[in-house]
Amino acid sequence: MRVFPSLPCRRCFPVLLVLLVLAIPQALAQAVPAPQTMIPAPPQLAAKSWFLMDADSGRVLVEHNADERLPPASLTKLMTAYLVERELDRGNITMDDMVEISENAWRTGGSKMFIEVGTRVAIHDLLYGIIIASGNDASVAVAEHLAGGEAPFADLMNQHATRLGMHNTNYANATGLPHPEQYSSARDMALLSQYIINDYPEHYAVYAEKYFTYNDIRQPNRNRLLWRDPSVDGLKTGWTTEAGYGLVASAKRDDMRLISVVMGTNSEEARAQETQKLLSYGFRYFETLKLYDRGAVLNTPRIWGGEKNELRVGVGQDVQMTVPRARNEQLTARLDIRADLEAPIQAGENVGTLEVRLGDEVVGERPLVALEGIEEGGLFKRLFDQVQRFFSNLIGGWFG
Repeated sequence: MRVFPSLPCRRCFPVLLVLLVLAIPQALAQAVPAPQTMIPAPPQLAAKSWFLMDADSGRVLVEHNADERLPPASLTKLMTAYLVERELDRGNITMDDMVEISENAWRTGGSKMFIEVGTRVAIHDLLYGIIIASGNDASVAVAEHLAGGEAPFADLMNQHATRLGMHNTNYANATGLPHPEQYSSARDMALLSQYIINDYPEHYAVYAEKYFTYNDIRQPNRNRLLWRDPSVDGLKTGWTTEAGYGLVASAKRDDMRLISVVMGTNSEEARAQETQKLLSYGFRYFETLKLYDRGAVLNTPRIWGGEKNELRVGVGQDVQMTVPRARNEQLTARLDIRADLEAPIQAGENVGTLEVRLGDEVVGERPLVALEGIEEGGLFKRLFDQVQRFFSNLIGGWFG
């Protein structure tokens, strides 16, 4: 580890810069450096829009018209299912809760789970019906149960779209049936999928189910890649005449998970094939590395006026970066820490930034946080630190 403190000026606080060479896992270490991987241009797809990202690091690997507002069709149901999962996680509903099926839900056109008016159906079955069978009737049923109707549920969907940063999305219904004010984008669909995977992993296995049977009717999942690629385990298909065929997919190989979105293809087969091209490209030419664990101590800068003289600084979440294969030896990290830290400091408080570079390219930034709380020291300790701090800044200022 090499430390390069910047020289302080007379009227500004110094900033501590720490340059780190990232510790690559032993399994990746090589006595002779591997030749640099040559990465071809990403594939061009027969679709209106597409997007590929790493689910853990968030790095975008491929995009084309990713922010274009398009009709999402049944990809809409990703948000419908997400809100059900959120209510389950918060304890507001359970899988065993029974939902009474209205005539309005029963009459909803398009793809169906085949629930019957006047019956009571468990949330468990409705969630499966939404995700696997793409049931419009099931979607309306949960909208009525959670929000009292489809219109207020759509308003709730939009509030959460805003919260999640889905800037090119607007919902008018819970199903994805055509509506002039209903649209989304490939980037937004990938972002929502990332939240589905990471926020509620206990429910994610549903998206990999190949069949769902209800009312003695067995329906297959329309995601053909579940049969073709064992690494694919989700998420949702969509189709209307206006939207064309779309597919949001996710696949995991070893420790790397990718999310792909393809919108506006011309057939079920085309959306499967174009999605496979994206996933194959991502897994072939990129890898995701875990650089630091949550809570790992990366530095211990000086803190003034506290019970302790040093503060343990690190990251509040695991740090993962997606880089071209065989280039991990080019990774470096820089810690940009406020050097003039003063007690009291709360655990989790932001005290700087971790910047990760691949050669000269910045590939990621993460906040640095205090890994512990430090209270103010006693009166004598604070006075002593003030004197020491004054002379430290004075001496530094002579060289600034």
